[in-house]
This record gives sequence, C-alpha cells and structure tokens, in this order.
Amino acid sequence: MPDRLLVRGGRVIDPGSGVDRLADVLVEDGRIGAIDAGLAAGGAKVIEAGGLVVAPGFIDLHTHLREPGYEYKETIESGTRAAARGGFTTVCCMPNTDPALDSKASVDYVLSRAAESGVIRVLPIGCVTKGRAGKLLAELGELAAAGCIGFSDDGSPVADAAIMRRALEYASTFGLPVIDHCEDPQLAGGVMHEGWVSTRLGLKGIPAASEESAIARDLALARQTGAHVHIAHISTAGGVELVRRAKADGARVTSEVTPHHLSLTHEAVMRREGFEALAYDTNAKMYPPLRRTEDVEACIEGLRDGTIDAIATDHAPHAVQEKLCEFDDAAFGIVGLETAFGLAMSAVRVTSNKQQVTSGTGLTLERVIEALTIGPVRALALDRKIEGLGTLAAGSPADIVLLDPEGEWTVDPADFASKGKNTPVGGHRLRGRVIATIYGGSVVYETSGVTAV
Repeated sequence: MPDRLLVRGGRVIDPGSGVDRLADVLVEDGRIGAIDAGLAAGGAKVIEAGGLVVAPGFIDLHTHLREPGYEYKETIESGTRAAARGGFTTVCCMPNTDPALDSKASVDYVLSRAAESGVIRVLPIGCVTKGRAGKLLAELGELAAAGCIGFSDDGSPVADAAIMRRALEYASTFGLPVIDHCEDPQLAGGVMHEGWVSTRLGLKGIPAASEESAIARDLALARQTGAHVHIAHISTAGGVELVRRAKADGARVTSEVTPHHLSLTHEAVMRREGFEALAYDTNAKMYPPLRRTEDVEACIEGLRDGTIDAIATDHAPHAVQEKLCEFDDAAFGIVGLETAFGLAMSAVRVTSNKQQVTSGTGLTLERVIEALTIGPVRALALDRKIEGLGTLAAGSPADIVLLDPEGEWTVDPADFASKGKNTPVGGHRLRGRVIATIYGGSVVYETSGVTAV
C-alpha cells in the first residue's frame, strides 16, 4: 500500500461532511489526510480525477456472500471483488449461510476468511433465531461480542410475533437493530408480484399486503419496545407510507431500498422475445418481487424525502442451474453489487427502457451518493464501530470511489467478478460508471487509464 496518494482535481461529494466542490484528496497511511484545492503531491502517487466525482466508498447494508456453505454460488473473495467493482468498500453480510451465522464460531470464520481473501471490509450480521428457524432466539449477546452489527433472519421472516418482540428487546440492550425481512408467510407463497402481469403469465402472485402487514406488525412492536427495527428491501407504496408515519410518530425505524426496486417493474418478468412470445425471465424473480410503477415511484419519493435511509443491493448470487429452469422452481434473487450505481442513477432521470420506470423523478446525484455512503452508516450507527466510516473527513479511513455519473456502459454478466450472473439487466445500457475504488488507501479496482503514477 502506498504511504501517500493524491486524488487530484475531482468534484468531491461527501454528504457526511457537507462537502461538494472541486478539490484534491490526500491519503496518508491509509487515512484521509486533507481535502483542499491545489494540494502538493510531495512525492505521493497521483490519480488524476478531472471530470470525475470523488466520493466516500459505498457501503452495502445487505449482501449475501454465501460463504460458508454455498461457495458454488459465491465466496467472500469473489463477492468482495464484485463489491469493489461496484464502488463498495464495506459490505454487511447476511447470515443465511450453512452453518448460519448464529454462533461466535461461525462469525469468527467469516471474519477470518474476509481478512484472508476479502479485498474490502466485511461486517457480519448475526441471526435473530437459531438456524434462522424462527423458534428460539440465537445468543444475541455472543453475536454482538463477536462483532455483528445487527441481527436478521433475512430470507425468512420472524413469523412469531412474540419471538420478534423478545428479539427487539434483547437487541436493544446491545444497541443493535433487528434487520427485518417483512413477509407474512400466510399471504406469500407466490413467485412474483400479484398483478396483471402474473395473471397474464399464469403465475401465482405475492400481494403487496404480504409485505405491508408484516411491516405494520413490527412497527407496532418497535413502538411497544422502543427498540430499533430496520426494514429491509422495502418495495411497496403502502410499506413506504407505513414507515413515513412511524418516523413522524417518533418510532425507532430505518429502512433501505434496492436499486432494482428503484428502477424495474414486474413487467421485467414478461420480457418480450422479438414479437413472437412472452418470456418468463427467471433472472427477474426475486424477493420481494418487482412491483408496479406506482410502487417504484413511491420508493423513489421515499428515498428523496428521507423516509428511506439507504440504498442496499440485496446481492443474491445463484448458480446458473438454479435460474435455468421453470419459473416456479427458480431461486429467488439477483446479483446487484456491480450494477448498483448505474441502476440507482436510472432513478435520477427519464429512461426510455420499457422495463424501467419512465417518469421523471426528484432524485439527485447527491442524494444517491448520500444513500450509498453516510445514509447506511447513520441507519445502523456503523460509525460507532468504525469512526469516520462513510465520510472523507480528515482522519477517516481512506475508502474512496471515483465515479463518472454520465459514463454509459452495457451490462455484460459474463464480465462480472461475482460468480452469480443472474441479473435481468444483462445487455441493458446504463448511465453511471464506477471508475476506481480505493480501500484503506489501496486501489482495489480500476478501469484502464486511472492507475496512480
């Protein structure tokens, strides 16, 4: 790692520090040394950033790294390399592994593997219940001491309200949130959003009420306990409104939205193959499902007005055979780390892609960067664990991303660093490119022509 690095001449956007101006960023010994115009290189290696945006490294609150147990889908090494390509310098990994992250030993394993083979920072999330089975609380105190930044049974809801209440109460004693996969199992059971597309394709639908009823229950429990609940991958207009009202009432609630729920609708499942037939695109099968244009617009508005705190990828890689099958049998989930910025930027402007929302929005580049940097930190208070995380303030970790907000590129899953190639936007033209990612002062990803000299 170079002792000194100068990122020169970019537009520095650091929402956490209130900075938005042309400046140089000096890195010394893996930390931010200074931000100012005309800083002298003084022997530092230099990256020319003219015409680019320089921002804090992105932080993902919701990543499935699959290791241990499902290394054929993803590993910590491949997942963190994919994250670096997407501009992420910190990922919070979900516990639906095998074994699940419900003990100190399993958390220690992930942290050890991340130190050995990861190229960026990995923060583990522990289980709410043992084995994610929804029956008995995991040892939350042990998981907190092991380094977990929150608790979740993501991939499965905590269906028992009494267990969810106890989880919130216990988690609050450690100052940690419960990250909530909101689904009513009695209402779910389908394979895509319940609407006109599911009817036309003859697929069983998942109603918006499945998500909204679970959100309503757990917001009531958050009010009852005074504990912090974080709503994962929110996707419906009703869910956004429930969170908005709860925040107005003073409940301790935060929330996240994925880039694909900001940019794609359920029509992506019905991708047309020429003019001959409708397709059943299993790469567009995910949970929560892609929903209506009205829901996408509500999520965008929720992000714009602060109801939604962060953009999180819900990166969920699968092997080819798990998607190359009948729609009903295909696995839920898509990869998201390497397309996150481009898909999020599609919510900033009008797009002509018929599988994407076509109305203008109130989102700005600055808000997108905020939701990928300081927004996640504030949502889960990650700066209590790592001081200065999500900012470029002097003394903070030198986690930096260089962006070309107007740069266009075509999504080619074959080029992904992730083992997972399961994305419904393969072949799409996106605007918004990650040019380089710097973690702890070292360049961990770069496109051609930006090597430090």
